[in-house]
Amino acid sequence: MKKNVAEYITHKLKEIGVKRIWAVTGDALNAFADAVQKDDELQWMAMRHEENAAFACYGSAQLTEDIAVCAGTVGPGALHLINGLYNAKKARVPVLAITGQVPTLEIGTGYFQEVDLKKTFDDICGYQAIIHSPEQAPRMLNKALQVALWDRTVVRLEIPHDVTTQTIDDMYFDHPVVVSKSKLICPDEDILKAVDLIDSGKKISILAGCGAREAKEEVILLSEKLNAPIVHSLKGSDVFSEDIENVVGLTGLIGNHPGYSAVMHCDVLLMIGTDFPYTNFLPQDKKVIQIDIRPENLGNRVSINHGIIGDAKDTVRRIIEKVSPKKENDFLKDHQKAHKKWREQMTKESALENDNIPLLPSLFASELNKQASNDAIFALETGESAVWGARYMVYHGQRRIIGSFNHGSMAVGLPACLGAQAAYPNRQVWGLLGDGAFVMAMQDLVTAVRYKLPIKLIVFNNKELGFVKMEMEEAGLAKSSEALKLQNPDFVAYAKACGADGIKVEKAGDIPAAIKTAIASPLPFIIDAVVTSGVLTLPPKITLEEAYGFSRSKAKEAILSIKGDESQWENIKSEIKAYFTKI
Repeated sequence: MKKNVAEYITHKLKEIGVKRIWAVTGDALNAFADAVQKDDELQWMAMRHEENAAFACYGSAQLTEDIAVCAGTVGPGALHLINGLYNAKKARVPVLAITGQVPTLEIGTGYFQEVDLKKTFDDICGYQAIIHSPEQAPRMLNKALQVALWDRTVVRLEIPHDVTTQTIDDMYFDHPVVVSKSKLICPDEDILKAVDLIDSGKKISILAGCGAREAKEEVILLSEKLNAPIVHSLKGSDVFSEDIENVVGLTGLIGNHPGYSAVMHCDVLLMIGTDFPYTNFLPQDKKVIQIDIRPENLGNRVSINHGIIGDAKDTVRRIIEKVSPKKENDFLKDHQKAHKKWREQMTKESALENDNIPLLPSLFASELNKQASNDAIFALETGESAVWGARYMVYHGQRRIIGSFNHGSMAVGLPACLGAQAAYPNRQVWGLLGDGAFVMAMQDLVTAVRYKLPIKLIVFNNKELGFVKMEMEEAGLAKSSEALKLQNPDFVAYAKACGADGIKVEKAGDIPAAIKTAIASPLPFIIDAVVTSGVLTLPPKITLEEAYGFSRSKAKEAILSIKGDESQWENIKSEIKAYFTKI
């Protein structure tokens, strides 16, 4: 039976395992909505905003590694996809975006809602195809899917309104999508050179990212043979969890001092599956070996002595076979002790006995860490929420984290939870969200209700853009209350108005019961966590420039408070109170 373009594309997507299309429909997508409606195995996820649709695709594709699909109609609807698709691109996950276009005869005339989408999406997509005739659809769709799956990138199909309903007569290029599991294997001489460099050092450290996920056991074995501390990137937190003996923490802006020290004070640093972005948290005078499957990552952040293009699991396994064991373990033991002390400090800071009001955000993260399931999925919002998730939680077992870790966009949390919960309906899915980010995306809480996706959201309600405040003070500026202050709705009332549920928490003793209630609820659930804005989320190492910036900022804030600015005085009091609560 012959199919029109929309019917063929939806059939092909189902054939390769796609289960849902995240979209907001419109005239150029109506044929797709109709095609999905006729199919019992493919679901149209009717979102309230296209940006959330693209973020939901990211959440699904990041976890499953399968292609996810979103759609936006013509110009405005397609443009709304951009931010979420940028996040998918920078996270290197396979996403197909289907975008409509004005009728063929009107293209190039400045027609209503017409946008040059190819030019607009050039920086996002690894491949774009504009389908001008129905016979092009099989060929271009197959190519798009293969590029997305092999390159782990974003691809786009653009289809004029009138083409979507045209019948495909020639199916010559309708062949199975080629999904390859081929791996890059480096030559023996690369292994031998790496072994020589490792053998030449006494203190070896490993910096591992999420690119080493499949090589986890090998990295741990190499660490044990070399007495090398393992430091992880934020995206590697759910690979090298902090309950693993040789893991000494996270480095970077939201890292800890043991992790930072292990990277900066080794003789040889072995970077495995990470394009860790912060050059100022990488050593400038050490020997560095970098292993990655992407050639463009080698030496991208730090000058390297040796780069290996190859599969992490195979490469590390072959290094283990040839490298000499290290007998000296003082470097490792020192960092293990420091890491244990740091974790004890985090435990102390996040104890429920710290019941000053407003509460420390760490209390919620710590209690969630205790109660969440061993295979829970956590969406960490950009900003301070990622700090609470990184410092007070351990991603052991099958736990996973997702977020806008490369793109750094606000409002990823809620929609990423939707994508994760749809992909894994039997797992707990938690969002750790700032109040500013949640309000950006809150319209799609009704989508969670509609599709019975029981996501759980902790909204850190401090009525302020907290991470931006820290950036402002680091730059030596006084806090701008007008720019940072948030006027929030009643989040629990909003949840219930949407058909979800929620609870407001203002006392430490109520946190355990609130999380237990959220877990038990069959509905999407919001915990309105009323917290202080006074916690300073400082990096593991503060430069003189940053210290100078903070001191200038505090001096300016003090002067403004003396002059009668009550908001500055309240800020100073909240920071002092939070500091003494933590210690």
